[in-house]
Amino acid sequence: MTPLVVGVSGINAVDNPGPGIGVARSLREATDLDVRIIGLAYDAMEPGVYMDWVVDDAFLLPYPSAGHDAYYQRLRQIQERTGMRVVIPTLDTEMPFFMQHRDALAADGLATFVPTAEQYRLRGKDRLDELARTIGLALPRTEVVTSAEELERAVDRIGLPVMVKGAFYKAHRAHTTQEALVHYHDLVAHWGYPVIVQEIVQGDELNVVAVGDGEGGLLGRVGVKKMWITELGKIWTGVTIRHPEMLRATEAFMAAYQWRGPMELECIVDGDTAWLVEINPRFPAWSYLATGVGVNLPARMVRRALGLPEPTPPDAPDYEAGKLFVRYTYEIVTDMERFQRMITLGERGDTP
Repeated sequence: MTPLVVGVSGINAVDNPGPGIGVARSLREATDLDVRIIGLAYDAMEPGVYMDWVVDDAFLLPYPSAGHDAYYQRLRQIQERTGMRVVIPTLDTEMPFFMQHRDALAADGLATFVPTAEQYRLRGKDRLDELARTIGLALPRTEVVTSAEELERAVDRIGLPVMVKGAFYKAHRAHTTQEALVHYHDLVAHWGYPVIVQEIVQGDELNVVAVGDGEGGLLGRVGVKKMWITELGKIWTGVTIRHPEMLRATEAFMAAYQWRGPMELECIVDGDTAWLVEINPRFPAWSYLATGVGVNLPARMVRRALGLPEPTPPDAPDYEAGKLFVRYTYEIVTDMERFQRMITLGERGDTP
């Protein structure tokens, strides 16, 4: 049987890890799928390039900001070289390209499972007030600003400390107005307007990873409570949790927005109050936890994208609470030739 070739981005398994390695591991563990994983990297130093027990081959992509034409042509080159049939983008910066070109990619034989541009816009951080009302969650005091003066006034109204966030990417805690201004200018320089200023609320950090079927339903979901996070705010240790309000809100989001593809719901929960922090339009870096407890979301998504039958026996319908997730570091020693090939040729060179 010819393997199913799947491209996965976000293989930068560093201190601020991308989701790609967890997605690739999940696909490998799907007993009904014979997969060959193509790592789509943006830098030859991304550790996933060299994790050949997870990634079968790796290729460099231009950054999406380099232009859609160059990005599209590189994907097509990789497809012709490898026989790639599915692409799973896992980074926020890739989403505009894949949403805009998903029909053209499908016509070229490259399946994706991503939301529409309108769905993506409606869950943006600048629309959190409307989103929170729609799915029945509370929202910390939040203001959308487009100038330094507006930011200063928002900080005065909300009170310090605050979170300063880009509309689609990055979030920083600020303890002073000057610190908030520094973060504001950095976000504008990298990601443009608007910028979001949000009250910091106290409670447990609870997240849900889920995949929507595009018709208002779920392909699966798993909730986690963060127990230990890094200085960059990334989960290091967590435990599965079945929080009724979080799971209900996830189902409400899917029903209201007809979401197609992966998402992460982030909340702060204090007693009976669940505060919406944001919704990320992709798999989170911790999403392998779902596979570890029997809910293989990447495999379910690939089957749906290609119209493949469900496995026999079927995946676990749900998950248990109280399963521990622990991240760890690991070292690889490999040949310098691999790095040189990535630099000079833009590929690891393991594809026949």
